[in-house]
Amino acid sequence: MKRIALVTGGVGGIGTAICKRLTEDGHFAIANYTIPGSEAKWKEAMKGVADCALAFGDVADFDAMGEMVAKIVKDHGPVDILVNCAGITRDSTFRKMTPDQWRAVLSTNLDGAFNVTRHVIDSMVERGWGRVVNISSVNATRGQFGQTNYAAAKAGLLGFTKSLAQEVVKKGVTVNAVSPGYVQTEMVMAIREDVRQKIVNEIPAGRLARPEEVADAVAFLASENAAYITGTNLSVNGGLHMYA
Repeated sequence: MKRIALVTGGVGGIGTAICKRLTEDGHFAIANYTIPGSEAKWKEAMKGVADCALAFGDVADFDAMGEMVAKIVKDHGPVDILVNCAGITRDSTFRKMTPDQWRAVLSTNLDGAFNVTRHVIDSMVERGWGRVVNISSVNATRGQFGQTNYAAAKAGLLGFTKSLAQEVVKKGVTVNAVSPGYVQTEMVMAIREDVRQKIVNEIPAGRLARPEEVADAVAFLASENAAYITGTNLSVNGGLHMYA
């Protein structure tokens, strides 16, 4: 059955892979983006895919997300699958971190999930079906030097996931998280090669994840086959960090 899927931050490396994977499953994928011009590579990657569209808006702005969702509903129909993938980094050691660096990351990475989910969850509950998948991070559970803001936001997403899952499961809506490790995106590949190799050396699998591997995990949690899975966190990190 074709579902309407909204992927925030959908024009990034992981977001694009998720959009492509969901269309392969027969869904209509809508990629949200914030920065004008950032959608160009997404359009190229999605060339030839009919079941996709773009939606502009800043996830950190609650009212803007309400307007964006209303337009999606008008143009395509209600959102069935929401993937909260939008995220930024403003890395700094905590003693040098500014309030602006802290707020920017929390506003996008954590508040953004609230701002979008709040505008789609009622419709999912009313229709008795929905999937929310939040993209967290391995650093939510293991921490990372210079990323107190990012780790705090991504850890917050895990608490958000488990709590919301309890509220809506009886209405046919599941809420889960996927926590990638280091993924072969432009951002990671831009890291100096010797530094990147040190990162890879720490990963038991001996390589970076492909964006498609994260997308596969998201697609499973968004599928009918995952109807009995909710409130969980699926780690896709090559064994970089294991926990109960």
